[in-house]
Amino acid sequence: MIQWRNGAVITPDQTKLPLQEVTLEIKTVEQMAEAIKTLRVRGAPLLGAAAGFGVALAAYHSKAKTKEKLMAELETAGTIIKRQRPTAVNLFWGVDRVLKKARNSSESVEELKAAVIEEAQKIADEDAQQNRAIGKNGSVLIKDGDTILTHCNAGELATVEYGTALGIIRAAWEEGKKIKVIADETRPLLQGARLTAYELKRDGIPVTLITDNMAGYVMSKGLVNKVIVGADRVVQDAVFNKIGTYSVAVLAHEHNIPFYVAAPKSTFDLTRKAAEVEIEERNPQEVTHVGCQQTAPEGVKVMNPAFDATPLKYVSAIICESRIYYSRDFGAFRKGKV
Repeated sequence: MIQWRNGAVITPDQTKLPLQEVTLEIKTVEQMAEAIKTLRVRGAPLLGAAAGFGVALAAYHSKAKTKEKLMAELETAGTIIKRQRPTAVNLFWGVDRVLKKARNSSESVEELKAAVIEEAQKIADEDAQQNRAIGKNGSVLIKDGDTILTHCNAGELATVEYGTALGIIRAAWEEGKKIKVIADETRPLLQGARLTAYELKRDGIPVTLITDNMAGYVMSKGLVNKVIVGADRVVQDAVFNKIGTYSVAVLAHEHNIPFYVAAPKSTFDLTRKAAEVEIEERNPQEVTHVGCQQTAPEGVKVMNPAFDATPLKYVSAIICESRIYYSRDFGAFRKGKV
């Protein structure tokens, strides 16, 4: 959920949901960087669009008189945006795509600015279309009566429009399939409780909220028959997603429940293996506090990785905008191409 409006980027402040619906109006690269770092703007596909718009903000507000000066400003903006979060590949992809367009441009300064903004808008427009296609492709895997567990938030809020994992759920619901969703809370920042439950309840899709450590219980009781999650990076041998995804995948494997990943191809990074990816380590206070309330003893040692890697052996299929890649297709991933 993001749009360009007269030199500003308009998007919900996701840290305020579900209790407040606050709209951000981002006008500078620094404001965009802060919004990304603090998760006001989050979700892999949305980060790709936000990154592109971040560079576009630099172009729109630049006072540069020469293309060389403008390009230097755009490169600096890209570096600032990329510095905020190391794991989600869409952030880097969005910056690089817009900068590539700028570098290959032979227009005047004003035409170059327009080309950068246009390319950023294309990223956003394409994401909306891709999410719809992911939903349509993935809905064939959903049967009437299914109960689907999802982790974190891969919905409309995490994308430009519609969602990836929740896009599949939405598409199945729109087709008239009577489905239910179980959303785990997704500690430490509760994106499942705050965002996924909010989206599904708003849209009238039946949702039940559980704590993260209930996933094994609901699977053992036969209360779940599909798992669908999003992804922040797909590499040759693994899928990176919100911390806790790996645990859910192992539990699904143990209970013979299909584990599906929904992601656009912009999330694919098939030049790398899992061991080569830096996992973001976030502020310990996210673990020691719930909101502003401290819940742990002062000074306790904390681990707070934002993501984990789920080996492809636990993944039943990856659904993208062009097709479904089943486990038998993953050999192509290991060769670095699809």
